Formats: sequence, structure tokens, C-alpha cells
Amino acid sequence: MKRLVFWILCLFAALLIACGEGEVGDPCDEAGSEDECVDGAICTNEAGGDNVCREICEDQDDCPAGYSCNGIEGSNKKSCQPD
Repeated sequence: MKRLVFWILCLFAALLIACGEGEVGDPCDEAGSEDECVDGAICTNEAGGDNVCREICEDQDDCPAGYSCNGIEGSNKKSCQPD
């Protein structure tokens, strides 16, 4: 019985970790969704068809070197996307 409880708790912990919010640079599912990413980030569609959590921006000054503040398809928001 103790083993069963142990494995149930392990499974629950794994699900919590897997369902957490993605950090900037982590893959995500739905472009334009802020629910999948940490605060201040949004799921962004990138060249090549992948969706990745990226920092939200309003203009170029919000982004670090090597990134551009561009719109996100299907959204009225922008994110810092790699050049």
C-alpha cells in the first residue's frame, strides 16, 4: 500500500511540473496565449513553425540585442523574437 501511495504522489508531482508555465525559450502550443508562459511572456509563432515562449514587448527598446519586437500572428501583441 505504501508503494502505491508513493507512486501516486510521484505521478501527481510529475503532472504538476509538466503542466507548469513555460519559461522564456520553452516550447508552447497556442501562439498568442499568455496562459502557457510565465508572467511577461507570450507564446510566439516563429519561423520554421515552432511556437516558443518569448518576452512581451511594446517597442524595440524593450528587447535585448539580437532580438526584434515583432507582432504575433493571430494576436495584437508583440514579443522579442530572435533576429
